[in-house]
Amino acid sequence: MASSTLPLVFIVRRQNPKLLVPSKPTPHELKQLSDIDDQKGFRFQVPVIMFYKNNPSMEGKDPASVIREALAKALVFYYPFAGRLVEGPNRKLSVDCTAEGVLFIEADANVELDWLGDTIGPGCPYLEELLYDVPGSDGIVGCPLLLIQVTRFSCGGFTFAIRLNHTMSDGSGLIQFLNTIAEFAQQPQTKITPSVPPIWQRHLLSARQPPSITCPHHEYDQALAGAATTTTTANKTTTYKSRHEHHHNASHFRY
Repeated sequence: MASSTLPLVFIVRRQNPKLLVPSKPTPHELKQLSDIDDQKGFRFQVPVIMFYKNNPSMEGKDPASVIREALAKALVFYYPFAGRLVEGPNRKLSVDCTAEGVLFIEADANVELDWLGDTIGPGCPYLEELLYDVPGSDGIVGCPLLLIQVTRFSCGGFTFAIRLNHTMSDGSGLIQFLNTIAEFAQQPQTKITPSVPPIWQRHLLSARQPPSITCPHHEYDQALAGAATTTTTANKTTTYKSRHEHHHNASHFRY
């Protein structure tokens, strides 16, 4: 990979954003987020960009088409992602499972992936090119919960960029979702269900209304006694790191 750290100027030609819906009918229901998920501090979008070099064994397969089809299958099981958030009393968030779909963008770049050099780390200067901010899509309530852009490079490599509404998932949940997409991409003819099915039981993490204590918890007495000396980390700066994975380690998204 090139060693330059200066941003490269290149052209990305995007097709119009489209709403991608689950490949099969899904339940239309209202699912409440937990008290943890709908905290004010979690109401933001999280962008992630994944870079994949050209794999000669995959010649003739279009990454955008493969991912689009696999994503539609994955949304059958992760159907809340295809819905929209609504806000109830006291700003309580719920997801209305409407199957309206997620935003999907197909694009082409006129450069080779290696030409981007070492600039693809955190603070990547190509975020706007590789993950187009569709006007009106970056809200929390009433907006698509996922934005995805697959960009093909002239060398045969590609990027898979995704923006996630953080109230819907944390990092572990996103990885599980991506692994499900990868499974459907790898086995488009034979894969029927995810190896690890999603479980939506977020109501278990919501407080009773009104709050009530049904039994004493003496195991927390010591923790409460020392609470006054606990130092908060809320104002600490988040540290971002990146790492490069060789193709033999990147088991996901081999299609």
